[in-house]
Amino acid sequence: MVAILSLMVVMGFMMLGEWVSTRSRAYVPSVFITALLFLVGFWTIVPKNIVPAASFGTAFIQITQAVLLVHMGTLMDLKLLLKQWRAVVIALSGVVGTVVLTMGIGRLLFDWHTIVASVPPLTGGLVAAFLMTAGLKAQHITALVAFPVAMFVMHSMLGYPLTAWMLKRESRRLLQVRHVDVTVATADSATSATVQTTAQLPVCPLPTVPAKVKSVQPQLRHWQLPAAYDTSAFMLFKVAAVTGLAEWTAQLAHGTVNQYIICLVFGVIAHQLGFLEDAVLEKAGVFHWLMYGLLAYIFANLNIVKISMLSGILIPIVTLIVLGVLGMWIASSLLARPLEFSREMAFASALTALFGFPADYIVTHEVTEIVGSTAEEKQYLLDQMLPKMLVGGFATVSVASVIIASIFLKIL
Repeated sequence: MVAILSLMVVMGFMMLGEWVSTRSRAYVPSVFITALLFLVGFWTIVPKNIVPAASFGTAFIQITQAVLLVHMGTLMDLKLLLKQWRAVVIALSGVVGTVVLTMGIGRLLFDWHTIVASVPPLTGGLVAAFLMTAGLKAQHITALVAFPVAMFVMHSMLGYPLTAWMLKRESRRLLQVRHVDVTVATADSATSATVQTTAQLPVCPLPTVPAKVKSVQPQLRHWQLPAAYDTSAFMLFKVAAVTGLAEWTAQLAHGTVNQYIICLVFGVIAHQLGFLEDAVLEKAGVFHWLMYGLLAYIFANLNIVKISMLSGILIPIVTLIVLGVLGMWIASSLLARPLEFSREMAFASALTALFGFPADYIVTHEVTEIVGSTAEEKQYLLDQMLPKMLVGGFATVSVASVIIASIFLKIL
């Protein structure tokens, strides 16, 4: 009974956060509301062990942390990353700008451990927050565990509305460009229509395809099974196999390369080889369960935060967020013109480091729905902006944040 009630409370907090975010059109992040509910709950009647009591304990997290990173590798399309290389460069430059400014100016304002514990979630959202909290606990630095959680919760309050604002400005600019192009094309068509020709080329019929030629159906690769056997269990078996191979490789490396980076790399390789499907855990039907468990584990660290501690946490967190976002803006603005981006699109691409997928996907869709007045305009805006936002988020959250968090854990 205790386990069921605990699960009900935890998922209720998640549910209310999502409802508020939906109602506010994502301007109020769900993670902020959920974290606030956990915080108030821990201060009042919610037991401090409610998250492990809801089944999200140590064993669950040990599985979740590795398989989710393998799953993140299946979200990355290397061809798309290469095609949108400019967005990747700008997004990664934003991460560099964040680290430089927070580690430079921030070091003059706050102590070393506070900065090291807080900055990685600013460059990678949920993944980096989890890695830092787990690493701090492993090193028994419990006094700093609240900082990655607070950074993860607070930076989205600025990141979501700022990104939406940049995308709205970019959308209006794109629509103006499109309107000019359509006007010029219409004028050219009208001019050419007035030119009378005395001779016309004969109209030739298009060549027909012989009836015996049929479309070639894609063949199954030798490691894939027919659809009837490609079950959720089979998908999870493959993910577990890739994760096990990655962790075995990490053990052979004796910590030279962080195990989470190896899990991510193995996920990318298995996906590119066709062994793992796109978004494999979503297709297996377990992605959201694992993500909710990971979020709950992160928010469980708020049970050590007391009211008296808030001022000591919020001042450095807010200051570092401002410095980090300023670093993103400076770096992205410097590269915008050389890489043929508008400053708005460049800054929005860099801001994906604050949240990544699926928030970048959701915010972009919401902006196009608001700014676009026709279906054609909305699709045009999506085609122009969404690929840049997605690859920016993949490059920062899926790759850079894991690397930065693993480095920062070693310099604590």
